[in-house]
Amino acid sequence: MASGSARPLKMTELKELSLAELKLRLHDWQDNLEAIRFQLDSGQLPNTARVRQIRRDIARLRTVIREVELGVRKPKGAEA
Repeated sequence: MASGSARPLKMTELKELSLAELKLRLHDWQDNLEAIRFQLDSGQLPNTARVRQIRRDIARLRTVIREVELGVRKPKGAEA
């Protein structure tokens, strides 16, 4: 899964995913954030900027999911 990658998510990548895939990724990133925060609290996280990056990725996912729910954006596999 992409949750271990060091690069941020791109909106163009997220636009290509189905609603189920978006929700799965959101869950994975939230779990990843929990693990990263634990490392931060225990002093084992060398890159503290990673917390901010993950929070922004979660916000991007939530934005796309909300747009799909409101009908602003069509999920992959939906008719145009």
